[in-house]
Amino acid sequence: MILIYTPQVTSRIRYIFKLIIRGLLKDELIFTSDTEEFIAAAGPRINYSKDPDLGGLFMEPHGLLGEKEIRVQDLVFIEEEDPPAFFPVYHKDASMKFDPFAASFYLVSRYEEYLPFVRDEYGRFQARESIAWQMGFLDKPIVNIWAENIAKLIGQKWPDWKPGPKEYRFIPTIDINAAWKYKRKGFFRTAAGLTSTLLSGEFSNAIERLKVVGNSMPDPFETYEEQLSLHKEYKLETIYFVLFAEYDNNDRNIPVNNRHQKTLIKGLADYCRIGIHTSFASLKSYDKLDQEFKRLAAVLNKEINITRQHFHVLNMPVTYRNFVSRDVENDYSMGYAVMPGFRAGICDPFYFYDLDLEIETSMLVWPYAIVDKALELGYGLEKSFKPIIDSVKAVRGTLITLWNNESLLKEEKNNVGLEAYEKMIRMAIE
Repeated sequence: MILIYTPQVTSRIRYIFKLIIRGLLKDELIFTSDTEEFIAAAGPRINYSKDPDLGGLFMEPHGLLGEKEIRVQDLVFIEEEDPPAFFPVYHKDASMKFDPFAASFYLVSRYEEYLPFVRDEYGRFQARESIAWQMGFLDKPIVNIWAENIAKLIGQKWPDWKPGPKEYRFIPTIDINAAWKYKRKGFFRTAAGLTSTLLSGEFSNAIERLKVVGNSMPDPFETYEEQLSLHKEYKLETIYFVLFAEYDNNDRNIPVNNRHQKTLIKGLADYCRIGIHTSFASLKSYDKLDQEFKRLAAVLNKEINITRQHFHVLNMPVTYRNFVSRDVENDYSMGYAVMPGFRAGICDPFYFYDLDLEIETSMLVWPYAIVDKALELGYGLEKSFKPIIDSVKAVRGTLITLWNNESLLKEEKNNVGLEAYEKMIRMAIE
């Protein structure tokens, strides 16, 4: 048990201390604003105030956690810290040169995504807009690292104290945007696709489409048996996220009433957890979101409480508010579409904090750090993915990877395929 003294226990303070002490250090905590109680206490205690004379581990607050408004913050970095830290404090007796609780809150709450930023063509917050990318620590679970440093300081002051047990976890996830490349799409979509490839001179694709539709060769995306075999061989618990929406320019999945797709979903559910890949169109329509949940729930005959947003679009806080209102318990959308790294600066799950309402919600956010599309852009398994995997192992965190089913081909294409996927799995479980 760690006693936390602060003159005023704000909801921001309560949230981030619970995340770091209970969530990452696996110990319990209790807050007090009574100076006499704090001074008299004998066990591990953190003094989060401006008064170092109260004793305990003195952590000077920056001030962010005492605020209620959302405003542009003056991010001064201490670059001699490795990795770089921000929100510096200046009291000579402070245990750290910066406020790790305020800095962690800024990252985990996605504070910067509530501020004005330049969106891409899909309305997304891009990795290059983030302070993590700009300061060179996107590839590090910096909040976990800061938590480990806090644990060392507590252990130095109270040698009998140790953080609770925590183990590294690996959770592979797979998105099914379209269960088949050519099959099950209906006559008109098939005809339109064939015409388009012929007009653009893509004759090899046209021939491949005709062979698949004519049942003389398997559909390239139909590698589900191989996928399940890999997961079984390496004893992995996998989550599949299925796009189950009406056809749209950005949501080009198999028709929702297709019986073959329903059979596939039920078959995967026998071996894996199934979540919903909520459509791009549902971002602007709660009715469509509600309909997608109900349709997939009807196929699986159970409520859906696991989500991932299609195209990795997170409009903070609206997207997550919509999920919370649907009683979603676990979301896996926190990551970047084409760049590996830690969008929220953390590799372990955390509860979504609604910064507009200043409340901690009941929905757990599971951040992914590795995405297959990065391989297509030249990020290598050894050069880019392995350091991220090793950094998660070092803090005994949770490694979540995102692969799309169209990337799990038998023959490698654009640096992705079943072979690359298996190499990544081996790195993750070594």
